[in-house]
Amino acid sequence: MNTITDHVVPSTIQFVSGGSRCIADFYRPLGPGPFPVVVMAHGLGGTRKMRLPAFAERFVAAGYACLVFDYRHFGDSEGEPRQLLDIKRQLEDWKAAIAHVRRMDDVDPDRLALWGTSFGGGHVLTIAAEDAKVAAVISQCPFTDGLASILATEPLVSLRVSLLGLVDRIGSWFGARPILIPLAGRPGTTAFMTSPDSWDGYNSLIPPGESCRNEASARFALDLIRYYPGRRTPSIRAPVLFCVCDPDSVAPSKQTLRHAQRAPRHEIKRYPHGHFDIYVGTAFEQVVGDQLEFLRRNVPTIPAK
Repeated sequence: MNTITDHVVPSTIQFVSGGSRCIADFYRPLGPGPFPVVVMAHGLGGTRKMRLPAFAERFVAAGYACLVFDYRHFGDSEGEPRQLLDIKRQLEDWKAAIAHVRRMDDVDPDRLALWGTSFGGGHVLTIAAEDAKVAAVISQCPFTDGLASILATEPLVSLRVSLLGLVDRIGSWFGARPILIPLAGRPGTTAFMTSPDSWDGYNSLIPPGESCRNEASARFALDLIRYYPGRRTPSIRAPVLFCVCDPDSVAPSKQTLRHAQRAPRHEIKRYPHGHFDIYVGTAFEQVVGDQLEFLRRNVPTIPAK
């Protein structure tokens, strides 16, 4: 098995979702397969280059293949208009990614885990509730409750965003281009995330030399309140690791913990770090260590005979 010092260069692959190409990085461990595989994607408007390679590199060093993909309309994936944040389409992208991985050589489809963070941490709960063949789930600082996230936003900011969302949705009925607003902004500004740590935290995830569009379609605000992936936890058969940030200012931990405890095979790890902190530094080391320990127990690199 390779170690963390080995340099595994991912290959760029593609799969089709809704008639558009999704671009992904596939990390293959050294040595012979078939390998267990972790399918990974980001959260609200995030792309696969925003600190997800750091997690994938640790997983592949431990013997896990990883597929890290960009949603349609974001990053390197196709999809017009750009920056369209659509929950239904993102869930379709997850299903297409999983279906593609299960057909790949060197991958064991019976040892497939899902890894999602923030908004993607909610998506993996929804997908796992519908797919009984998933072997394990890692849901990191997950969005689980639309109302809780709305209430965590400054009321005037929420009102402005909602009004822009309404105008954007009406415009979409007549073929207008999306109204785009920032994903992350400073407190009091018009953006989806305006907690004190959102602006600096979001920008800390962007690799040096890379540019990531800090904006998304305003109409998404009207869908956010109606999305409750945490309600699906009782239907998940696979073991689920919930990595919960207690002082989370974006995805409030109180509701997340309530939903997590309803998953039949739940494990909960709690951290005294903010929503964006666990991607970097000592917080990252702690959380990725917990995730690897969970994977080794529930999705072993050597299949049971």
